[in-house]
Amino acid sequence: MAMSETELLALLRELDDPERLEWPLYYDPAATGLAFGGLVRRLEADFGASCESERDTQDSSAYGRVHVPADATVCGTRIVVCVSRFGSLAEVCADNPGAFLGTNEAREEGALDPADLATVERALAELGYVSVPEELMESDYEGPSALEHFARRPTWWTRFFGTVW
Repeated sequence: MAMSETELLALLRELDDPERLEWPLYYDPAATGLAFGGLVRRLEADFGASCESERDTQDSSAYGRVHVPADATVCGTRIVVCVSRFGSLAEVCADNPGAFLGTNEAREEGALDPADLATVERALAELGYVSVPEELMESDYEGPSALEHFARRPTWWTRFFGTVW
């Protein structure tokens, strides 16, 4: 079952540790890598295409990204899944993070098919990820971490997917 915006914000606040910007206290890189590999394989199977991925992003609270190629999607726009090092957080974007104001806008503009989005969301849920809408991640950051050094207008995306050094 999908979490409400209130529940997601509570989770983001719970995961936010101002002493640990790049990864949480009990971060397990091996387990994160295994889970991420499983996500890549699942998306490749679901979309019938090889998906590029970036892993172990340096100086970032993000772990990596999976790119579902444009030619494997109904609308011909690639889908990017960003995975954080914190709490199995994930974000789904059409084309690239920030290319649209979120998946709603991407759907309205014909860049993201609802069935393709549902396929990605189902894979994330079944693999234990918590999908946080891009619209929420782009909202103003309201937590204890000092992020002003990293962004003029810190957002929750800055905190859990952005560069931290």
